[in-house]
Amino acid sequence: MSKLVITSIGPASSVQDGGRPGSQRYGLVPSGAMDRLALAAANTLVGNEPFAAAVEIGPFGAVFTARGGGVRIALSGASRNGDIAGRPVAVDTSATLADGETLTLGFARSGSFSYLAIEGGIAGEPDFGSLSVNARAGLGSPYPRPLQSGDELQTTPASGAPERRIELPATAEAPIRVVWGPQDDEFADDAKQLFIHSEWKISATSDRMGYRLEGPVIKHLHGHNIVSDGTVNGSLQVPGNGQPIVLMPDRGTSGGYPKIATVISADFGRFAQTPAGRAFRFKAVSMAEAQAAARQFADLLRSLPDRLRPIESFDLNIDALQDANVAGYAVSAVDAATWQVASPADVSGPD
Repeated sequence: MSKLVITSIGPASSVQDGGRPGSQRYGLVPSGAMDRLALAAANTLVGNEPFAAAVEIGPFGAVFTARGGGVRIALSGASRNGDIAGRPVAVDTSATLADGETLTLGFARSGSFSYLAIEGGIAGEPDFGSLSVNARAGLGSPYPRPLQSGDELQTTPASGAPERRIELPATAEAPIRVVWGPQDDEFADDAKQLFIHSEWKISATSDRMGYRLEGPVIKHLHGHNIVSDGTVNGSLQVPGNGQPIVLMPDRGTSGGYPKIATVISADFGRFAQTPAGRAFRFKAVSMAEAQAAARQFADLLRSLPDRLRPIESFDLNIDALQDANVAGYAVSAVDAATWQVASPADVSGPD
């Protein structure tokens, strides 16, 4: 087998897959990827099942080296600089490391998490049907903890398949959509309006268990203790200090603080990618709107194989690329058709 050796990696990085759906009824934390679309896109690029295990890389950089043979990888999620032996590696593309070659990834420039999928998947022993790591619970494989320097990820040798890119919709610059409840009746109307119309930021103390929000104090009507009930990804608990906490994949399965609202599933990955300190707002939508958005998100996941494109081979024209960027057009560095300028003969027309 080939293996990908971790030379260095920052905190908040671990092996994650689609999680443990259906296990919460037994009190088992679901875990899984923070951004399911990015996980599925990376896996689709290398021919894996959409929610196969991959490396979830936090905001800091990482370095990986192929040993024992070539390793084919794909990167999706937060944009960041990357290269293999001096060759640039773009987000939403696949690439192959020859034996001994090193992949170097820089800090996230947008978003918080990137997903490094490996062709053939990551070898490990599933815990309750999943390799997803939850360090607090001691679950996950091949390492039931965050990844660290010296760890080795076993996989199959690179197949030699042609490299590809995937076309994903642009990330929406819009408020994070929520539905009210299930305990919004524990808050007065003015408190709910304050929640919706205020600007929020994610605290640097946040983690995979919960994102702590910084903003105005949201007051309760009848105190902050309720009978504990079930939680889901995106549950917006309001503890006694009035500062909401959005529950994430490593959350507890139940909670005893009133939940003023819930982030809709279609927006959860976009919310999870919000960097600490960046301002954003929420928007309340109806249950029907949330369900329609969920169907659209499911359709997007199903469409990923149809969004694959070959990586074109072209001679890099730096002047043309610079001109295209100066002109303000959206370009793809791996698609010459989006930035190559026509030659004088092409634009001069007939004599």
